[in-house]
Amino acid sequence: MLEDLLNWADRHETLLWWLGAASAAALVVTLVAVAVIIVRMPADYFVDRRHHHLARFRERPALTLALTIARNVLGLAFLVAGIAMLVLPGQGLLTIFVALVLLDFPGKLRLEQSLIRRKGVRRPMNWIRRKAGKPPLVIAEGRGPAR
Repeated sequence: MLEDLLNWADRHETLLWWLGAASAAALVVTLVAVAVIIVRMPADYFVDRRHHHLARFRERPALTLALTIARNVLGLAFLVAGIAMLVLPGQGLLTIFVALVLLDFPGKLRLEQSLIRRKGVRRPMNWIRRKAGKPPLVIAEGRGPAR
């Protein structure tokens, strides 16, 4: 079994090199993209659910629809990348969390608030925001204590 795997790796050395390079590139791109999204997120995102960033487009329903579709496609791409980064180099869990923020689905608010109350999620996000000179995320009061 191990010998077969080593033989396969020898025959596909170029493919493995390209996969490694793509994985390293994905690591860099997602680290930058996740940081940008976290920094640009309003501090009250998890409290104020009016999503004021789309409110200005209410007079333009076609633009609103296009932005919603684009945000969901981007969220889906982040979700796939985050799942891949669970086994490849990268910030898999943080990328999945950002994907969930971007996607629209039933129960999203409850899931987001449950995740952001966890110190292991909130602490790195607030660290990124602090480095960018942004205020920490405001957490809505909810069920159970913040962990």
